[in-house]
Amino acid sequence: MPEAYERHLAPVFFRPFAADLASRAAALQPRRVLELAAGTGALTSALLAATPSTSVVATDLNEAMVVTGAALEPRAQWRQADAQALPFEDGGFDLVVCQFGVMFFPDRTAAYAEVRRVLAPRGQFLFSSWGPVASHGFGAAFQNALEEAIPDGTPTFLPEVPHGYTDPVQVTADLEAAGLTVTGTEEVTLEGVAESAASVATGFLTGTPVSAALQTHQDLQALQAAIAQHMTDHLGSGRVTAPMTATVYTARRRA
Repeated sequence: MPEAYERHLAPVFFRPFAADLASRAAALQPRRVLELAAGTGALTSALLAATPSTSVVATDLNEAMVVTGAALEPRAQWRQADAQALPFEDGGFDLVVCQFGVMFFPDRTAAYAEVRRVLAPRGQFLFSSWGPVASHGFGAAFQNALEEAIPDGTPTFLPEVPHGYTDPVQVTADLEAAGLTVTGTEEVTLEGVAESAASVATGFLTGTPVSAALQTHQDLQALQAAIAQHMTDHLGSGRVTAPMTATVYTARRRA
């Protein structure tokens, strides 16, 4: 999964937003940064490029992601870690960042409380969350392809998990409950560029938990081919682009 994620999804979905988030982080002039749910390091590399004198500790719950990320971006310190039980001392970081990871936390308030704990006084939390799946050109095309290929029992991972935490009111309430005060909320739309629609389909099918939901299908290869063709019909052949919308949040640790 990490290899497929890095090959087919990271360049298209995550690197455009990583550049934007790293620029925002650099403006805060952090000295010690903790990254949560770092994946294979798209944001990690962007942070180190934007703030070369900053110390970055990158973490992910998935050990395979940590191993891959550490090989791709050795300038950071990598640790396997659960965002809900961080293995770091109180007040050790002046900035915590997370790109498209908070949606996956089973208990977000607990994770945000851990963020508050490891932040120094007046430290800041900068993170992004995807908008509804309809606002993500590639995600919407993939979900439509799934619904056409599997009309009964279509996997709902995409709209319910990565695109299921989209209400700023709810996000703000969760942060406030954990002792963090929201200081900024901004909707950002960027263009994703992929080598082909089929490449994106491969990324979704082999680099996300959707793969597990399809393993029992009788003719998996034919199903994957049908989904890739549907996406190509919708997005076009050859190099393709699509808009992607997310919300960027900034929060500050309360005393």
